[in-house]
Amino acid sequence: MEKRDGRVVARDNDLRLLRALHRFGWLRTRDLAALVWQRWAAKPHAGRPSLQPPTFTPSGLRMAQRTLRRLRQGRLVLQARGPDGSLTFSLAEGGARLLQAHGVKAVTGKDLMRSFSTSHFRHRCISNEVAIGAIVEGFRVATEREISRGLWLGGEQGIAGKRPDVFIRGASAWWIEVERSRKNSKDYSALQRFLTAAVRDAFQTSGSILLGGEIQWGKVMFVCRPTFKVKLCRDLRAKGWTDKTIETFISFETLLYEFKDINFS
Repeated sequence: MEKRDGRVVARDNDLRLLRALHRFGWLRTRDLAALVWQRWAAKPHAGRPSLQPPTFTPSGLRMAQRTLRRLRQGRLVLQARGPDGSLTFSLAEGGARLLQAHGVKAVTGKDLMRSFSTSHFRHRCISNEVAIGAIVEGFRVATEREISRGLWLGGEQGIAGKRPDVFIRGASAWWIEVERSRKNSKDYSALQRFLTAAVRDAFQTSGSILLGGEIQWGKVMFVCRPTFKVKLCRDLRAKGWTDKTIETFISFETLLYEFKDINFS
């Protein structure tokens, strides 16, 4: 097989990395190594997302570092340091213009890089990892950044008045909620109202109205601490949910992700 020109490979890597930053808003080096320099599943995934954190290879990490260095020198990406010390990258104006020239409606990420609260930063890191893992597994994914801009199935209004942290589609739709900290009473009540509306919609024999078309519910999947799982299940039972309904429509992942602040460069 004929070897590809190194300049063509570098250009393709540049564009793939810039498109990733456009979709996610900002990413760490390791996120980009896992997303851009890893083989994706060849076919759309028919099962449920594993929610496993994405992995990356040493060569992928080196390629990400090398590409980011070149893009920074070309003023195509911006670099900042997160509250845990990790380096994050987003689109500079030059990178956004380059993507626009390729038909992508990209905008600079400079406003996203000005300040990070510790809680928001860790929440977004986990959401991004969930999304990247699902993309690599072959799912169609709406990232937290895309959802915040209304660029997903539910648009700006959401579904039943709510928007997820990540939305994953395969044969079914998987609604992902990352619960790093305790919700205030207003948001917690809104979550329970959404779950009630969604479970009714999911169990309709005529198909989902909220999701529209032929899309069906998989599950609402929480990435959370064990204490949140206990509280939510208790409160749903108090509202009349049975254990079978909870088990059928909701799943909890309490072990895969660390919620404390970690330095991941």
